[in-house]
Amino acid sequence: MFKGSMVALVTPFTGNRVDERKLRELVDFHIREGTQALVPVGTTGESATLDHREHERVLEVVIEHAARRIQVLAGTGSNSTDEAIRLTRAASAMGADGALIITPYYNRPTQEGLVRHYEALAKSVDIPMVIYNVPVRTGVNILPETIERLVSIELFVGVKEASGSLSQIIELFDRVGDRMAIYSGDDLLTHPILSIGGKGVISVSANIVPRLMSEMVDEALAGNWDKAFQKHLALVPLHRVLGLETNPIPIKTAMGLAGMIAPDMRLPLVPMSEGPRQKLEDVLKNMGLLGKGLS
Repeated sequence: MFKGSMVALVTPFTGNRVDERKLRELVDFHIREGTQALVPVGTTGESATLDHREHERVLEVVIEHAARRIQVLAGTGSNSTDEAIRLTRAASAMGADGALIITPYYNRPTQEGLVRHYEALAKSVDIPMVIYNVPVRTGVNILPETIERLVSIELFVGVKEASGSLSQIIELFDRVGDRMAIYSGDDLLTHPILSIGGKGVISVSANIVPRLMSEMVDEALAGNWDKAFQKHLALVPLHRVLGLETNPIPIKTAMGLAGMIAPDMRLPLVPMSEGPRQKLEDVLKNMGLLGKGLS
């Protein structure tokens, strides 16, 4: 259902306020540049510091402005099952094409708790869902055998895998096969994940180089592995510098240097420190991205 290069969309701020005008400009930018789906209000979208009203408003703006020109996979997960259900129902009512559901964070449920969390969602909503596994953020790793227990539920159409473990991802492919799409949640691992059957990526780097990310993924999905690998190599320096500090600090800094958005973010996130920022600026300069704007 979802395929290709999907962007983990930043939430632009002016000062401490959501910049709705710039958010609409980003939607148009990604449509022009070939992104296959928008994924607002995830980790990169600073969901952790948006209040409930802002969270729903960002989804509303993105969905309304997308106007079916591009798919929207709305970030609606929570560490509260009831809250995840409420947000997912709201996104469905707004017209989202699907929902990205992160594993509950901080309270660190057992594997049985994860199964019951996702089963409760499936009984309560009517929208396709992608399970999001990112243990470094949540403190819990949803194991391949646990996802296998959920594969028969038709609403679960995919998994965004950001465990960083290729061996775990290979086991996941072995257990679920083609019954559930698997997407890279780590830009650096996108090419290898595609090479073993992945259907796409939910990308941070695509915020600033959407066309190049889309072209790389499209070449891989078409079986043009040499072309895909060359594009992957061109992207590696950017992927690396965007991981020098906590996401989304580097990508927002990069987009600010590129003249795409104001580099504003909310506490406890702070501006990028000088050493990593200089490395980031050097990579952007080498790629011709400084000051490019939303052209």
